[in-house]
Amino acid sequence: MERKEFLRSLGAGAAFALTFPCLQGCSKDDTNGAIKPVPSNIDFTIDLNSAEGAKLADNGDFILKNDVVVAKNLEGEFIAASQICSHEAYDQVRFVAIDGGFFHCEVHGSRFSQTGSPLNQVDSKTAKPLKIFKVEVSNNTLRVFE
Repeated sequence: MERKEFLRSLGAGAAFALTFPCLQGCSKDDTNGAIKPVPSNIDFTIDLNSAEGAKLADNGDFILKNDVVVAKNLEGEFIAASQICSHEAYDQVRFVAIDGGFFHCEVHGSRFSQTGSPLNQVDSKTAKPLKIFKVEVSNNTLRVFE
């Protein structure tokens, strides 16, 4: 039996129930995040004594700013990466404070090291690294830049 015949035999309601989760999860209008370009010309600062900076006080903490994930890794070093995944360009990359710490896209499960290298391959597109930004701290001010 071919796929069309199988779906016809199930009826429209059953066919929709079976295919809706896939269509929902694979749609470019995914409600899990927005499709965006990778940020460029990044250059901003965070006052580590401010309310915003306080969210980076503990190892493993992270914030999202200007489409960048700024994190304090498990060793207490500041790191920054694109919030836009190199796999499908969703803005759902976050820092995960387990297994040494890594960047993770919540839409498709892509994982990246702190240097941006892919750690798993959801498909061949995941082989692209995640964009990493430079960081420097001076007088309680964290600068994130290219």
